[in-house]
Amino acid sequence: MARCSNGLLGLLNAGVLVLALVVLGGGIWLSHRAATTDCERFLERPVIALGVLLLALSLAGLAGSLCRASCLLWLYLVALFLLIALLLVFTVFAFVVTNRGVGSVVSGRGYKEYRLGEYSTWLQRRVENSENWAKIRSCLQDGKVCQKLGARRETLQQFATSDLSPIQSGCCKPPTGCNFTYQSETIWIKPPGLNSTDDPDCNTWSNDPSALCYGCQSCKAGVLANLKNDWKKIATVNIIFLIFLIVVYSVGCCAFRNNRQDNSHPTWK
Repeated sequence: MARCSNGLLGLLNAGVLVLALVVLGGGIWLSHRAATTDCERFLERPVIALGVLLLALSLAGLAGSLCRASCLLWLYLVALFLLIALLLVFTVFAFVVTNRGVGSVVSGRGYKEYRLGEYSTWLQRRVENSENWAKIRSCLQDGKVCQKLGARRETLQQFATSDLSPIQSGCCKPPTGCNFTYQSETIWIKPPGLNSTDDPDCNTWSNDPSALCYGCQSCKAGVLANLKNDWKKIATVNIIFLIFLIVVYSVGCCAFRNNRQDNSHPTWK
């Protein structure tokens, strides 16, 4: 006889199927645009992989619940259990590695500045890797973050009170301690004969729009500050998604038990 848990599991997986198609469609859309930027090329594979995984899980769950295939439903539950475990590990990991690192308040400024040494060693290694940083730098340039900042045409007083994002603060201007002369948001005049040993970022800064402070430690710290905020949001969403998956897993266990009972008593069908 029909069981409520089987129907509910089928309904839940139908929703996951719709989500999988949306994610997969987004990944395919990115793949058609992947020739334009490294950022899109970086996102393409994970998005498609996630879409395929959700699609396979939803189809297995639908087939196992509606067709009452105990073997397929068992495989579905094993895969779902592994996914829950992986998401739980990632969520805990995200909170641990982003626990350190806060921006420093600058006197007389509306923005904060960021130091690479304040972040976890694991995150520091990711941005200090030259191959990784080359991709991140390409993304920053493709996003025109500094170009948009330079288009504001603010006075020094207006700029000083601006609430800059971590990336704008770290990558689009030199550190305040360098004491450069302000010309515009992305053009600063170095003092004659400057050779700072206290802050190497002062020597790294360039008014070249393709360079600016993209090679600075402060830029890497700004990227990590932005990443920290994003990972905190993702981890929060993961907690909600984990609760949903645990509910689906519990319903799936009930459906699996019902299937085994029905298979052991075929005369009841």
